[in-house]
Amino acid sequence: MVIVDKALEKREKEGNPIGVAMVGAGYMGRGIALQIITATPGMRLVAISNRTLAQAERAYRQAGIEAVKVVETVSQLERAIAQGQYAITEDALLLCRAQGIDAVIEVTGTIEFGAHVALAAIENGKHVILMNAELDATIGPILKVYADRAGVVITNSDGDQPGVIINLYRFVKAIGCRPVLAGNIKGLHDPYRTPETQKGYAAKYHQKPQMVTSFADGTKISMEMAIVANATGFKVGKRGMYGPHCEDVSDAPRLFPLEQMLNGGLVDYVVGAKPAPGVFVLGYNDHPLQQEYLRYYKMGDGPLYVFYTPYHLCHLEVPLTVARAVLFHDAAVAPLGGPVTEVITVAKRDLKAGEALDGLGGFTCYGLLENAEVCHAENLLPMGISPGCRLKRDISKDQVITYDDVELPEGRLCDQLRAEQMKYFATV
Repeated sequence: MVIVDKALEKREKEGNPIGVAMVGAGYMGRGIALQIITATPGMRLVAISNRTLAQAERAYRQAGIEAVKVVETVSQLERAIAQGQYAITEDALLLCRAQGIDAVIEVTGTIEFGAHVALAAIENGKHVILMNAELDATIGPILKVYADRAGVVITNSDGDQPGVIINLYRFVKAIGCRPVLAGNIKGLHDPYRTPETQKGYAAKYHQKPQMVTSFADGTKISMEMAIVANATGFKVGKRGMYGPHCEDVSDAPRLFPLEQMLNGGLVDYVVGAKPAPGVFVLGYNDHPLQQEYLRYYKMGDGPLYVFYTPYHLCHLEVPLTVARAVLFHDAAVAPLGGPVTEVITVAKRDLKAGEALDGLGGFTCYGLLENAEVCHAENLLPMGISPGCRLKRDISKDQVITYDDVELPEGRLCDQLRAEQMKYFATV
């Protein structure tokens, strides 16, 4: 943070701000726009794309920018950037192709559309910052391969749980403890919640019912922890993770199997613990003298120590991720290699042949985290691939859905990238 803020101040003084474009202007996108425009020197949000222009304009207006220019071509966008104008467009791919843009922030939460945006941005030499756990968990590893080839960074963001967890994980390693569990803290877990049950909560916080349903039914946390698993090499101890209830995160060391934690590490979560909505990492240190110091620092007797961050400030930290990528080529969160875990698709109710799956936060299914080798051996359908898939046969409530159970929609880029991901990491 200290390095990043000084580097941004330098760019501001030099009159050379980082050029940023954003795809998506929903609740989180508007917060990001507000943060960049009002609180981030050395960075300029030059363009926003959204399928409805009014929402893109609203994002600028709420941040104090009244004059925006609608653009429909790359040349129009480049001219607006050169003239210091703020641009809005319905065509997200313009942002990926135009000069004057160093990084693209993807905030749509979609997988198929998000894949097109991320790939186009990478191919045009732009860093990609994902506020899109669904995309990252599903095809993040192969997108990282494309990014490496292009010499750019693709990263999930600081502020969201995966970014906060990995920052904490790196800190724990840096002070000489061995991270053995990367954890999330969840307030509620009910896999059978639907957009109907969550519509009141969604309205209260100006969110989409499907989004808050994915929080409640466990799909979102599975996506987030898949990202963490892929960035650390940690696996799940059992399908769906353990997810124990506890009063305080300080109780976490006794709630997970020590043997599994020491044998490669775990990703998991606790429910109902304080401090919500934070994250935690369990670090292991059995050096007697270090244990004496840690006891003096009120960290307990060990050898497992709880390190936690009591909050995650999603949109507030996104500009820091942009700066890390552009100025230091440092990813906040990125896969180490191939998938370590996958989020699989499970029936939320009894389903009939011919029904179409409605994806994350819907009425038909929820996601569970499973180790990648199990998913591949059993041909399990990733939750991120499930939207629009049509069932070939009846599926019982809580039954795991496989590729053999569905017909995929035709011509999707996400399916092509999944196939490429499977092939690529089978040979490396």
